[in-house]
Amino acid sequence: MSLIVQKYGGTSVGSPERIKHVARRVARWQRQGHQVVVVVSAMSGETNRLVALAKEIQSQPDPREFDVMLATGEQVTIALLAMALMDMGVSARSYTGGQVRILTDSAYTKARIMRIDEDRIRADLARNQVVIVAGFQGVDEAGNITTLGRGGSDTTGVALAAALKADECQIYTDVDGVYTTDPRIVPEARRLKSITFEEMLEMASLGSKVLQIRSVEFAGKYNVRLRVLSSFEEEGEGTLITFEEDEKMEHASISGIAFNRDEAKITILGVPDRPGIAYQILGPIGDANIDVDMIVQNVGHDGLTDVSFTVHRNDYQKALKILEPIQKHIKAREIVSGDKIAKVSVVGVGMRSHAGIASTMFRTLAEEGINIQMISTSEIKISVVIDEKYLELAVRVLHKAFGLEQPAR
Repeated sequence: MSLIVQKYGGTSVGSPERIKHVARRVARWQRQGHQVVVVVSAMSGETNRLVALAKEIQSQPDPREFDVMLATGEQVTIALLAMALMDMGVSARSYTGGQVRILTDSAYTKARIMRIDEDRIRADLARNQVVIVAGFQGVDEAGNITTLGRGGSDTTGVALAAALKADECQIYTDVDGVYTTDPRIVPEARRLKSITFEEMLEMASLGSKVLQIRSVEFAGKYNVRLRVLSSFEEEGEGTLITFEEDEKMEHASISGIAFNRDEAKITILGVPDRPGIAYQILGPIGDANIDVDMIVQNVGHDGLTDVSFTVHRNDYQKALKILEPIQKHIKAREIVSGDKIAKVSVVGVGMRSHAGIASTMFRTLAEEGINIQMISTSEIKISVVIDEKYLELAVRVLHKAFGLEQPAR
């Protein structure tokens, strides 16, 4: 008998019929003798509806009240799924994040899980019940409802699997695994049978929407066996996220092409080139809980330099407001910014033993007349910032240049 944690996304539970379909799948696992914990998202479109409602009332919704409202979406789904299982004769119990006591910090709208009290779940499993937990949410030490950010149900699923020491965490979504890139842009994209945690972490951080980055971090930290599967296909092995490199990976320099449209670029021109200036600029940005991605500081000239960095588009205007007084204080010349950019990345553990990846990438983009604005590298990835209008072209030509449409050897 195995303990399995299954997570179903919004499209998987998007209607009463789909909820019943999920219930039948869960019931099969339970009747095979497995203990099953299910984490679900809000029904597809529900979170967007709630966000729109809040913004009709308050242009910048109060973060605490915003989380109180957003958490209701998953509460509906857990109750409906429990009802569907009961209707099939399967004993089931639903819990909100607060009832399970998924304890988080107090960073409303993007809280982080601190610990989970799994005793209630274990007691229900011992009584042969299916336990259904609301994803995306928890409570802080004061009992305030918090949410984990968009896609946070993945994190809930993996965190529960870690706390319960589950045999496997299965992430059911509307795709049947992790692909070399988005098949909607490149129809020839290939499903990967396996991918390393390192690669998946890079893919998630660079814009791949299959798994949220924090869920991958959790899985890697706690050695959670993680598999991505389709909730619409009865059979299929999906993609296994592994801890060790496959022997075949030596032959594949690149595993995938990731991209992110949600980027904005800010450049401060004429910055005094002195020690501590980067902290004076980026310290307040970090204090405001804004994540900075790529950073480039040019070589100083005549005592001045330029500093460029990227942030998520949602934080773009907030970052500019923070920087306005800083620019005046440090006597920088001006701030130039724009949100019509995108980031494209090539990812692969095979890059460690393959030379020429960067030159192939840069040559391929140059041949299409695509200008590179910023470059960032790590041991297993190369990322570039380009004009957003060239994003899909860049993904297609890079996918072809690295032969990712070919069957795995």
